[in-house]
Amino acid sequence: MRNLNLNVDPFWRMSIGFDRLHELMDESLRSEPEEQYPPYNIVRTGEETYQISLALAGFKPDQITVTAQQGSLLIAGQSDEKQDNGQFLYRGIAGRSFQRRFNLAEYVEVTNASMEHGVLRIELERRVPEPMKPRKIEIKSAEGLTQGDKVRTIDQTKAA
Repeated sequence: MRNLNLNVDPFWRMSIGFDRLHELMDESLRSEPEEQYPPYNIVRTGEETYQISLALAGFKPDQITVTAQQGSLLIAGQSDEKQDNGQFLYRGIAGRSFQRRFNLAEYVEVTNASMEHGVLRIELERRVPEPMKPRKIEIKSAEGLTQGDKVRTIDQTKAA
C-alpha cells in the first residue's frame, strides 16, 4: 500500500508558510516503512493535551531516555541483552534496543513522563503564546465620541 503516487507540488504552489508541513509530507511519502516496535498509542486527552503510550515490557525506567528538541520527540531504549535467566525455548517478548521519533507541532511541549506496569506515558500540551492567540480589536469612531458610544468590536476568533 506504500506504492502511493501522490504529487504534492500543487500544495507547494498554493500555500505560504506551511513549509514544515510539506516537508513532513514529502518525508513520510519517501521514507521506507518503519519498524513497528515498540507498539504505541497516541490519544487526545483534551482540547490542547495529548498522551503517547508505549508498551515497553521488560524495560526499566533507567534504560529509557526521552528527549524533546526542535519540534521532535525521541524515545530510545537500551536493552540489557546480557541477562542470563536460562536458555530461551521461545522468546515472544521483544527486549531489543529501539528508537522511536515523533514530530511535534509548533508550541507542543512535553509536560510529564511516567512509567508504570511496563507502559511509558508521555503527556504533551499545546501552549500557544499569548501574542499568538486571537484577540478582539476595538474600533472607535473618528468623531469625538465619549467612551462606550457607538463603539464596534471586531472578533478575530473563528466563526462556528
